[in-house]
Amino acid sequence: MIEYLRRQLAGTLRPDDRTHVRYPTAISELLGFTITAVGPGQAVVELDADAAVHGNQQGTVHGGLLVELADAAIGTAQSTVLEPGESFTSIDLKATFLRPVWNERLTATAYATHAGRTVSHYLCEITRGDGKPVATVTSAVMTLRGDKADGR
Repeated sequence: MIEYLRRQLAGTLRPDDRTHVRYPTAISELLGFTITAVGPGQAVVELDADAAVHGNQQGTVHGGLLVELADAAIGTAQSTVLEPGESFTSIDLKATFLRPVWNERLTATAYATHAGRTVSHYLCEITRGDGKPVATVTSAVMTLRGDKADGR
């Protein structure tokens, strides 16, 4: 999986390259997320956020968009360690919002803080263009195998 993502980033995917996990994901395409880096248990996903498009009632970027950005980075990081036939599901997620965002290039950097055989824990830090933190998100992810991974 990690080699597939690396070829995707490098623009060297061949027409017959396939993976059992969908990349890019439909939600990431819809929201304009871009994977910019991957490593074992790590991923960076970016977004040009604009409150006019992604805004909430207060006129700032919606916190749900920040959570989805972090979830995409965490999911991509988890994908880098999957074996063929494996899948995964999030089993919890907690977000802490640190400052508002209006119009910013956001970078979500996710990495495993504990890589278990079945349950792994991730931290995702979202920063804005000047490097200041916007939010931190933690998540536990369960690797699914065999029948439990089918169709997921």
